Amino acid sequence: MGYNDGSNGLLSRGCLKIPKAYEKTSQREIHTTSKLDVYDWLGDISIPFTRESSNIVEVRFKNSRKEFYEKPDEMMLEAGDLVAVEASPGHDIGMVNLTGDLVRLQMKKCGLKKNSGQVKQIYRRARQADIDKWKATIDREEITMLRARKIVESLQLDMKINDVEYQGDGTKAIFYYTAEGRVDFRQLIKELAREFSIRVEMKQIGARQESARIGGISSCGRELCCATWLHNFRSVSTNVAREQQLSLNPQKLAGQCGKLKCCLNYEYDVYMDALKEFPPDNTILITKKGKAFIQKKDIFKKNIWFAYEEEPAIFLPLSLENTSRVMGMNKNNQHPQSLEEFLETPPSVQENDFAASDNEDDIHRFDKKPFKENNQKRAKRGSKGPQRDRPDRPPKAVKNKNRRPPKQHGNEGRNRQ
Repeated sequence: MGYNDGSNGLLSRGCLKIPKAYEKTSQREIHTTSKLDVYDWLGDISIPFTRESSNIVEVRFKNSRKEFYEKPDEMMLEAGDLVAVEASPGHDIGMVNLTGDLVRLQMKKCGLKKNSGQVKQIYRRARQADIDKWKATIDREEITMLRARKIVESLQLDMKINDVEYQGDGTKAIFYYTAEGRVDFRQLIKELAREFSIRVEMKQIGARQESARIGGISSCGRELCCATWLHNFRSVSTNVAREQQLSLNPQKLAGQCGKLKCCLNYEYDVYMDALKEFPPDNTILITKKGKAFIQKKDIFKKNIWFAYEEEPAIFLPLSLENTSRVMGMNKNNQHPQSLEEFLETPPSVQENDFAASDNEDDIHRFDKKPFKENNQKRAKRGSKGPQRDRPDRPPKAVKNKNRRPPKQHGNEGRNRQ
């Protein structure tokens, strides 16, 4: 699909096809775009009689932009319905993403209240004329973004236009940009308003939001989490990688946005729970041979490596149970002879059936010519090519050029006829 057919704009809004006002959106279309989809786990649970049903719904727009709107009491809405909502100025077109009691919990999570004045109104269901105009504005987004980048380049502004989102009625557009510092884009707004005859709103986003809008493939081989389902970005620090005992290599820990990967937070809580069983890093084991300090920990095997103060390069693996045993002895002022008495016997290394062969790790293995090809070339050369000595044949006599031939007497050297 091309850029100008609106396919990318529809997919970014959670639509697999152009919706119709007289057709109900299928469940497959609603739950296909996982980034904008929400599973209503309270849909089958009845609301307590002590609490009234909420008339607030969640409406989704382009990419991860979602907002809460209040609907009239007589209007019945379901997930997948297109509605015309209040905007400033004019109106916008969005798709209902969530209804019911779960909206109340989502608002509580976002820190919004019903009477706070931040909840806008839903005007009506989208008519076919509204949908056609909304589709036409979507078709203009890609062309507008490319033209806006040229204007930014002509004005020599240190910023990058990442995405453009048109309002449903076509009177306003949001330009998302990234910049390292503050940018004076007053002249840019005038140029964009004169070029496209719209109201312009500039919104700065970070590197994570930029990668979420552009998309890509991560090092794990799957599509970026921020481009598919992740829309709440938690801060990731180097302490998260340090607690998981990962090498602090920026090339491996950084994502396509240049920041630390968001997936480092996925297993961080599990590691922290597992580390509660381990002693602190400043633990010292005292033996008659000397003091031993912690060098590293293995959470999966529950082993701890110690090293003596006099021999820091020699690591001694102790199990978590034996470590607690030695710590208990030190607590009672008892010092074992050495830590070698508590070492775990290393398991024997077994060869796996799927072990790599000797040539599999050779980087030049693809440069070697096949044996069959070498045989064909050798047959073409025939006797002209160099001959290699074989073990089953005796070596040929080497001729000495400096040696004189023996003298011939009489007629012994003449050829007989």
